[in-house]
Amino acid sequence: MLPVHEPPLLLLTIQVGVIIAASRLLGLLMRRLSQPQVLGEIVAGLLLGPSFLGWVAPGISAALFPAHTIPFLELLAGFGIVIFMFLIGLELNPALLRQRGRAAAVISTTSIALPVVLGASIAALLYRDLAGPGVSRLGFAGFIGAAMAITAFPVLARILIETGLLRTRLGTMALTCAAVDDVAGWCLLSVIAAIGHAAGAPHAVGILAWVLFYVAVMVAVVRPLLRRLTALYESRAGVTPNLLAAVFIALLISAMVTQWIGIHAIFGAFLLGAVMPKHGGFVRDLSEKLEDFATVFFLPIYFAATGLRTQVGLLDSFGLWLVCLLLIAVAITGKFGGSAIAARALGFGWRESAALGALVNARGLMELIILNVGLDLGLITPTVFAMMVLMAVVTTAMTTPALALIDPEDQLQPGPVEPESTAPGGSILIPVALSTSGPHLLDVALSLAAADTPRIYALHVARPVERGTLGANLPPEGISRDGVLEPLLAHAQERGVEVRPVAVTSRSPAEEICEVARLKGAELVVMGWHKPVFQKSVLSGTLDRVMRRCPADLAVLIDKGTPSPPHRILLPYTGSVHDRLALRLAARLALRAGADLTLLHVVHPGRKRPRLEREARQLLDTVAPEPMTGHAVRLLVIETDRTVDAVLGEAAQHDLTVLGVGDEWELAPHLFGLRSERVAVENPSSVLIVRAAAR
Repeated sequence: MLPVHEPPLLLLTIQVGVIIAASRLLGLLMRRLSQPQVLGEIVAGLLLGPSFLGWVAPGISAALFPAHTIPFLELLAGFGIVIFMFLIGLELNPALLRQRGRAAAVISTTSIALPVVLGASIAALLYRDLAGPGVSRLGFAGFIGAAMAITAFPVLARILIETGLLRTRLGTMALTCAAVDDVAGWCLLSVIAAIGHAAGAPHAVGILAWVLFYVAVMVAVVRPLLRRLTALYESRAGVTPNLLAAVFIALLISAMVTQWIGIHAIFGAFLLGAVMPKHGGFVRDLSEKLEDFATVFFLPIYFAATGLRTQVGLLDSFGLWLVCLLLIAVAITGKFGGSAIAARALGFGWRESAALGALVNARGLMELIILNVGLDLGLITPTVFAMMVLMAVVTTAMTTPALALIDPEDQLQPGPVEPESTAPGGSILIPVALSTSGPHLLDVALSLAAADTPRIYALHVARPVERGTLGANLPPEGISRDGVLEPLLAHAQERGVEVRPVAVTSRSPAEEICEVARLKGAELVVMGWHKPVFQKSVLSGTLDRVMRRCPADLAVLIDKGTPSPPHRILLPYTGSVHDRLALRLAARLALRAGADLTLLHVVHPGRKRPRLEREARQLLDTVAPEPMTGHAVRLLVIETDRTVDAVLGEAAQHDLTVLGVGDEWELAPHLFGLRSERVAVENPSSVLIVRAAAR
């Protein structure tokens, strides 16, 4: 029962703010350590509880999380986990359960049966010392067995996406096993919950009968009604507020019914999501509307509530720590060993079998949900709860290192992009980050191309999804293609140009751009810069890393809205290798756009003027052997010590400034972010920054 006095809104706001901040910081730290972000969020919740904060700073812990506020946090957490379990059911792809054949059935059965048997056996031995009062041996052993069998389906999907294994045989098999394990685990847990929550065998049979009846109603009656939501989605071309309200009402009713039956509200939420028609667009749009808020707001609160319930200090003896280590060993043996042995028996290689075992051994959030249900129902004590939470953390944390140890050379991960031979006329790679920039970048690339019909690749590097299993339910061609390239491809079709799309998923876009440029034999990479020019560090982050490592020539467009194609082009020229490439590109652009081209040479007073006009003319002749008619080409020499100011002053009369990187323009490749970059930041015209690849 909740306390009579409500907590001050300010205190509850501070609690939630601290929880979310700690969750994101620890999540980002774990991601840097090549761990799933959700592991950091779980650890953050544990650190805020009595196991750490309450231990090292009990005064701060008591002030931040006073006892009378905990029920309110738990209510928020409970409501959030109901929404999340609905999403898990919603994103559960039935095709994964139907299309993998005999191998998937055998491995899934083994990965469920062995952990259940081992977990129940060890629980039977520990029953006398660790079971709570009034819990039957069957209920205690059954719960531990079911908890051992679970796999963190959302965490596993995220790991597969981030490691590039999702579309491999290993990835699809692991995802299938996780889906089957979770469905079987939840069904088994509902039975255990009914038995453990019931007052005697007749009551338990009655609860199970109600559960079966409700499942039948959901499949036979509710599911056909839910198809009308899909039809409404198609007619309205999206998830409208009314449609979202209808989904929420159905979700709350389903959760309320299972709570009334006597198992738990999360079962109703999961079942509604599972029976929801899996219309691709409807599932995707509904998930996107709910998942960001659920994962950023509700899940950290759930982890914190779990952390506040976890008291590692209860393991206050050597014997209890031995029991904890035994439970962890049994959990790993059952999932890792059972899956690996079954896969090997079916003809998988040892490396692939071991990797499969490592993947399905991850338990993560799903384990915490089960443990909280068990604690709420009184099936386990706080001591066993703490042991099992540690088991969930260990088995999740070991997944990525185990994969790295099993597959150190990434032999199980296919290359995301197939290599191709160099095109006769040269090929161009266009990395696209924003859909709105794609068409303009294509026009620029065609104007800079050495050949009239170059081979062009359009690349989009998508970041792995952070939430749930949404990425796992996309078709293979859609895992990284989220529509960013579509405007560019449509524009290419209008111009009659063939563009080959390339879509990859990675957290390191600069490395992917460089690797795709190498595999495709690109001679030129044309990129855009999309942020407003309000700071000095223009060429930083991804652009800086591409500048340093790209094996091809590089042109970076800073579009400031000047006319396209340009009518007047300015080329500050000193004769460096980057300037010579800039001159070639500027000449091609001027030739195709019919633009005037100005070569600007800034000379410091008192210094001898180099004879650059002849060199520039020779380069122009190689780019445009025929006379460049219809526009002017001139050489402008200015004597001044203020080189950048001279360029900026002259750029005001032009539409585009083409710059080769270098110290003269404070754009040296090895000093990005350390120079002023005024020539790019304050330039009134659009800027094309050029860097020549090392030959």
